[in-house]
Order: sequence, then structure tokens, then C-alpha cells
Amino acid sequence: MSEKGIVFFPDPYLEATPKDWEMDEYEDVYFEAQDGVRLHGWFVHAPDNRAVLLWFHGNAGNISHRLENLKLLREALQIPIFIFDYREYGLSEGNISKEGTFYDAVGAFKYLVEERKFRQTQILLFGRSLGTALAAYLASEHRCLGVVLEAAFTSTDEMMQLYFPHGIPLKVSAVKYDTISLIDRIKDPVLFIHGEYDFTIPVSMATKLFEKTRAPKKFHVVKGADHNSTYIVGGKKYFEVWRDFLFSCFDYSNDDLFR
Repeated sequence: MSEKGIVFFPDPYLEATPKDWEMDEYEDVYFEAQDGVRLHGWFVHAPDNRAVLLWFHGNAGNISHRLENLKLLREALQIPIFIFDYREYGLSEGNISKEGTFYDAVGAFKYLVEERKFRQTQILLFGRSLGTALAAYLASEHRCLGVVLEAAFTSTDEMMQLYFPHGIPLKVSAVKYDTISLIDRIKDPVLFIHGEYDFTIPVSMATKLFEKTRAPKKFHVVKGADHNSTYIVGGKKYFEVWRDFLFSCFDYSNDDLFR
């Protein structure tokens, strides 16, 4: 059963491209999800190729709605960024489902390894909101450079209890997002970022995840920010936290590239 309008809010129309935000060095990328669905993304080049950021966005809109954030993050980190749309979002084909997003995440990771020739330990996973479940899932299954979980939630079940305390209005997929059961399997460094006044996903959920995380970890609360304004309200400090985490991942990695 479709969960559009409850879990997913895809927008098929791209409003702009990286070039419109003065990121001329980018490529339109088409690749396959694990189950063969054709997906679309942007690979934005940067000077430092020691690492690459793989970005899993939230449940609404498409990649064109992340361009301001993308530009600022690229300027701060100076590493390439690969951002893509889940099935049925933007120019990606297929029909959205929770199961499908897992296939999409695996496909994007595989693309960077097999087509772009990055080692797994060069990939910095970034999940935001819904995307945190996918980043955490990949990090629990594969070694990576590190993981950034911004506005992370514990599980589908707890989110449904939060939004539908008197009962879910219709049957939803049996496939779950269940980061709380995966977080302690992650071996590489984890950075949690959360808005102080995030009422969409309460900071208490991220705190629960942080407490269960066994890998090297850090928690940064953006004072005064809500669910969508962390990088705006956080300003300079927000991007300093990102840079510090990236460099700490370089130091932590046992990959010969970073010795």
C-alpha cells in the first residue's frame, strides 16, 4: 500500500540545478537501485578527493530543494558530494516505498564504489530526517569513513506513535525503519546534529540513539533551530562542527590513504 501523504511527499519537478547556485562542476548521474529501478542524482565535484559525501535527504521535495545547503556544505568541506533522489522523487523512476528506499540507498553506495572507484572507507554518509535511517542502515552493514545523522529518529514505530497516538489511520507497510536496533552495530565515527526546537523529530529520539551508539560519537545541538533550519541558524559553528568531524574521521580511519 502506498504511504505517500503519510511517510513520503515526493515532488517530481526539479526547480533548479547546481549550476544555478554557481556549482558549475557537477554531473547529472543516472544509476540503478539494487532492484534495477533507474535513479537520478548529482555528483558535485570539489578539490579534495580523499573522501566523498553521500547524501540521503528527507521525505519531502527532491534534491533541487537542497541546493543552498549543498552549496554551503561543499564550500565548508571541499570534498565531492553525491546527492540523489529516491524512486518517484525528482527525475528518479519507480514508485516510492520504504522497501524501495533501502534498495535506492544500496544502489547509491554501490555506484560510488563501482563506478566512481571510491573505497568504502572514503565515503562519508549523511542522512537527514528520513535519510538518517538509510545512512545508519548502510553504516551498520558496511565500513565507511563516518556517519552524520541530522534530525535522527529512532524507528518507524515510535514516529507513528508520536503522530498517531490514537491509532494509525490506515494500514502501512510492514517494512520498518528501525535505527534504534542498528545503531550499536556501527563501527565508524558518528556525528549527531539536531535542532534544539525540532518538534517534527524530538531531540530525545536522537539522544536515545546517541546513548546506544558504541562507535566514537559526538552530539551537536543547534541552539534555536527547528527541524529545517539547522544549517541556517547554526551558521559558522554548524559548518565548523562538520569540518572538525570530517578531519577526525580522517584521523580515525585505518585506511592507508589517511595515515
